Amino acid sequence: MLPAMEQSGIRSLACRAILAAVLAFPAGCVRADYSTRAEVVDYIDGLVSEHGFHRDWLVDVFTGAEKSAEVIRKISRPAEKALAWHQYRGIFLTDKRTAGGVEFWKTHREALDAARDRYGVPAEIVVAIIGVETFYGRILGSHRVIDALATLAFDYPRRAAFFKSELTEFLLLVREEDKDPFAPVGSYAGAMGYGQFISSSYRNYAVDFDGDGRRDIWSNKTDAIGSVANYFARHGWKGEEPAAVRVEIGDDRVLELADTGLELTHTVSELRKRGAVVPNAIEDAEKAALFTMELAASREYWLARHDFYVITRYNRSAMYALAVLQLSEAIRSGFEGASRQ
Repeated sequence: MLPAMEQSGIRSLACRAILAAVLAFPAGCVRADYSTRAEVVDYIDGLVSEHGFHRDWLVDVFTGAEKSAEVIRKISRPAEKALAWHQYRGIFLTDKRTAGGVEFWKTHREALDAARDRYGVPAEIVVAIIGVETFYGRILGSHRVIDALATLAFDYPRRAAFFKSELTEFLLLVREEDKDPFAPVGSYAGAMGYGQFISSSYRNYAVDFDGDGRRDIWSNKTDAIGSVANYFARHGWKGEEPAAVRVEIGDDRVLELADTGLELTHTVSELRKRGAVVPNAIEDAEKAALFTMELAASREYWLARHDFYVITRYNRSAMYALAVLQLSEAIRSGFEGASRQ
């Protein structure tokens, strides 16, 4: 099925976009002509048979897609793996980012209140996600999504299967939303908009929160707010407080259970028996995980609970989840302080 326009119109649009790409060649990209590669031809065959795409349209898209060495360089060394906690935290826990979050909350209070009421996700969490991901829309990414996803699908073997799936989701997205496939820009991993949704997340969790008939996470902050809140609700946000607790270690035996993965695979009772000093208010039967966070000259230990795990569904990193939580606390404190003045 054609994406709401005649095939000739689509091809004309794609050709104009390709011409624009030639005139303004993306930095760090090389002309790849993915459309001629055997594996891409096979992939196109699959899209035609499984999803009803028009072959000529797909050939135009993959002729215009560019291979980006910068995308491969960035994804090979993400901050979550390259930095220690104290370094990573320093990127996001700043006065400027906190103040920006307070201002964003003030400006979009009505939408944030509505998202809290509908989805049960507090404003400070939604604001912190948008703050960590894009600095409240100031850093939305500079890579064409088609370039990033084509590069990672066909020139980054380690995660090719995942990004090939995301590439399919992106092509379905632009067809459903009637978008120019060369227009969306985002991160080196193909994430887009204020909340940096990958294509599958957009198709599954983005919402038209202002009721204008369009799901716009790129320029519509109300839709972005609702979409982030919906994502958390759909992943099981409970609203427990606190989502993570700093604990002391009374016996090093418990460290054998630390940093074993993001899943909540241990009970609080088990961690207590091994030597974690957990507040009495947290019940023995609760599932939890224990994480070590490296400081400049020491370590912190954090007990992660259900909502902490939910945050890691947004980004598979314990440091990311803790940064979101701590930024959200700073933003909430700043907002409440400003409200009392």
